[in-house]
Amino acid sequence: MCFVSPQSESLVVCQVDQDLVKKLNDFRFRKETTNAAIIMKIDKDKQQVVLEEEYEVFEIRNTEDLTEEWLRSKLGFFR
Repeated sequence: MCFVSPQSESLVVCQVDQDLVKKLNDFRFRKETTNAAIIMKIDKDKQQVVLEEEYEVFEIRNTEDLTEEWLRSKLGFFR
């Protein structure tokens, strides 16, 4: 169910998939100390935030590793 604001007919707020809510809660309180990432997307048809990809372990040696190319290759950003 989405909410349309009375002030703006174009503002639509999406729900978050319940499986994703559980996964985010587990992710937030995980005990591992390794790097991990959850990438979410908005399913426009369902008007819902859903899981796109999940990464458990990836390596960053220093801040120079955080380049656009590295992000593209490791996390699939910038598709």
